[in-house]
Amino acid sequence: MNINFNKNREVMIENQLRPNKITNIVILDIFNKVSKENFISEDKLNICYSDQDITVKDSRGYLKNLHLAQILNFSEIQNDEKVLHIGGLTGYLSVLISKLCKEIYVTDNDQECVENINAHFIENKITNGYVFKNFFSEGLPEKGPFDLIIIDCPQYNINLDLLNQINVGGRIVYIEKINDELSKAYKMTKYKNNYSKDFLFDVFSHLCLTKKIEGFNF
Repeated sequence: MNINFNKNREVMIENQLRPNKITNIVILDIFNKVSKENFISEDKLNICYSDQDITVKDSRGYLKNLHLAQILNFSEIQNDEKVLHIGGLTGYLSVLISKLCKEIYVTDNDQECVENINAHFIENKITNGYVFKNFFSEGLPEKGPFDLIIIDCPQYNINLDLLNQINVGGRIVYIEKINDELSKAYKMTKYKNNYSKDFLFDVFSHLCLTKKIEGFNF
């Protein structure tokens, strides 16, 4: 398979990200420098930088490149922050996040995914990343509190107990499934005695973090 990944990466940035208000130079730079093709199975390489979802395992996968960039953009990650990424898959988004924060903790409930993330952290020389096997709904309370929690794969309900794992002023950026076709991205911000929930953008995707009957409970 003869694919010019460097060129495709540049085209993706210019045609998918920049026209959709992703103008943060730091975010564009990490998308340009991290080789997504190394995180994707060989049979999906031809769509690696195309404007579509990439299924990785079961109903889980990576959203369109634009949505991943929007997640990073709206998360407003600072270089002194401690981030929890729930559902790391093969580690692509985790590696992108690691370039923006002080520390990143990644969880996945699948042992193969945990091993893949660890391998890709080593391959990409990530020294501020730590990987744990855990249920998605549980977060990682023993390593908190965090400044930010990111859950990039759509899910039907988010466990609000995750708010107990972030600092006051911290955020949770996640994708909430409305139905099989439509999801909506939100950012929750924690205050001393309350929290806010702000709509970010629409997501049209079949991907789902867990089966509906296994979704998190309010």
